[in-house]
Amino acid sequence: MKTPEQLNEASKNKLPSHLGICVTHVIKTELRSEMEVKEYHMAPNGYLHAGSIVALADTSCGYGCLANLPEGASGFTTIELKSNHLSTAMEGTIECIAKPSHSGRTTQVWDAVVTHKKSGKTIALFRCTQMIIY
Repeated sequence: MKTPEQLNEASKNKLPSHLGICVTHVIKTELRSEMEVKEYHMAPNGYLHAGSIVALADTSCGYGCLANLPEGASGFTTIELKSNHLSTAMEGTIECIAKPSHSGRTTQVWDAVVTHKKSGKTIALFRCTQMIIY
């Protein structure tokens, strides 16, 4: 099982670290991460860019998959993702809780909920499917 520290180290000089994504908790059935909202996360219209939210959710689900690879697997690749955006954030920290819905040997399906950490308001619902690589 990977630790939050190992996953955050793997992010160095990659998109997750450039966006300020930090893994805070990982167990077999859940991965938690967060991202402080900064100006560079915003769209030109002044609201949180959907891509910033998707990056947080996809990173969380991907690292959850990585931390739970079946024996003999060497990695994974995302083959499908979907997000429903329900709200936004202008400041503060957003957090993501990702959980596996299916943990097979050839695919995994992960669901994530992105919320505003202080208010608890749901910002997005996210689901992705990862193909396991051997």
